[in-house]
Amino acid sequence: MERMAADATATEALGELHEAVAAVRAVAGPASPWCGIVLGTGLGGLADAMDVDHTIPYDRVPGLPRPTVESHAGRLLLGRLEGVPVVALQGRFHLYEGWSARRIAFAVRLLRLLGAEVLLLSGACGGMNPLWDTGDLVLLDDHINLLGDNPLIGPNLDALGPRFPDMSAPYDPRLQALAVEVALDLGVGLRRGVYAAVSGPSLETRAEYRMLRTLGADVVGMSTVPEVIAARHAGMRVLALSIITDRCLPDALEEARIEDILAVAARAEPHLTSVVRGVLSRLSTERSSSTS
Repeated sequence: MERMAADATATEALGELHEAVAAVRAVAGPASPWCGIVLGTGLGGLADAMDVDHTIPYDRVPGLPRPTVESHAGRLLLGRLEGVPVVALQGRFHLYEGWSARRIAFAVRLLRLLGAEVLLLSGACGGMNPLWDTGDLVLLDDHINLLGDNPLIGPNLDALGPRFPDMSAPYDPRLQALAVEVALDLGVGLRRGVYAAVSGPSLETRAEYRMLRTLGADVVGMSTVPEVIAARHAGMRVLALSIITDRCLPDALEEARIEDILAVAARAEPHLTSVVRGVLSRLSTERSSSTS
């Protein structure tokens, strides 16, 4: 009986996802985006670079949470960026808003069912590496999940991915290489490091920053990891870029203010946008070559 109940729950979850897909299709038609993009804190402006065909408020998509955080617009955009069909989430969701990791994964799974094979994630983070500064762009190479939750807990959605997905390389090596090439060509500084995901919403204490640094993390944030896990479970290739918006050095810690964080993100966003556009342009070229 318990197994039957779990199967029913998985069936209901897939049904909810397909209902969301149908709602998007009702507005956007049969468009099949190849790349999904998640725009994080202060970084919604990347959407301005898109050629947007359809804008769908989150409240028009059944099952999609509503963001409550400043600068998260809450809109799903379909169109093209550098000639690549894309679907973008202008605003993301966090555990500290009351959503579970599994509910957060709903958005990524929706992008996958709409056709996205690649997921590009952007966000803001606190920098714990003493050699890095605010405004630096960080290419995520690995992560540490300290959220106390995982989007795959519960019945597995076999139609999307395996029960025990491998996470030896959560961030796609080829996409990372493309990002490095683009940054070098543009003259944009690009760090590479490990992201620690914590639940928030309170920022960390000095002792917690010391602990995270000892564990091997370079930056810390309150998002990204549930989305990465869900994407890898569904077979998507992942690239994640984050902007250091505040320095988290325990022996020289200053009070962080959301206004300052948003201001730093806004100043650094053009660099992030340039790198993302460059990566998509090269992906488009590679894709065209492979299909010709």
